[in-house]
Amino acid sequence: MQIDVGSEKDLQEAGAEALPDGRCGIRIRGWEIESCKRSILGSTPLREWEEKLGTKHLPEMVFGESFLKLLHLETGISIHFNAFDALKGWKQEGLPPVEVPAAAKWKFRSKPLQQVILDYDYTFTTPYCGSEDIELSNENIAEDFCPGLNWEHCDERIDLSALSSKESILFYDEVILYEDELADSGISF
Repeated sequence: MQIDVGSEKDLQEAGAEALPDGRCGIRIRGWEIESCKRSILGSTPLREWEEKLGTKHLPEMVFGESFLKLLHLETGISIHFNAFDALKGWKQEGLPPVEVPAAAKWKFRSKPLQQVILDYDYTFTTPYCGSEDIELSNENIAEDFCPGLNWEHCDERIDLSALSSKESILFYDEVILYEDELADSGISF
């Protein structure tokens, strides 16, 4: 398990705190950052996902209840990453099947009836950039505050020099949403 929450001293100095109730993450400057790693989906939930997504092809391992969530406490706006929405993006993208370089050699060696022809992108490549939501159950949100999410272009950029400063890492985790061995052609996750 690769979870790293900064020391209590580092968290206090940064004005942050670990999440309560055994949850994995931190609260800092009005944001709650939480990760959750769960086991692989069982066969019944996997079949339900196939139905909802309209496919019989899913990665070998789907961590259906794992997620990463960034929640702005004042507004209830959250950006989160989860396997179902990522696979929904894959399904909507509809990329053609990927052919690895070695496949060209196999085509000419095998008999036509023995060839496996894939009709889907078995790398599960997705344009998924996260999901957005507004959590109205947050008691800090005024009842009359219910904006729609609206992304706008801006000229602000990430301060790269600030990224290179030697500050303590307050929270680090790696959350895998799904994984597949790509039929011995590498790994996709």
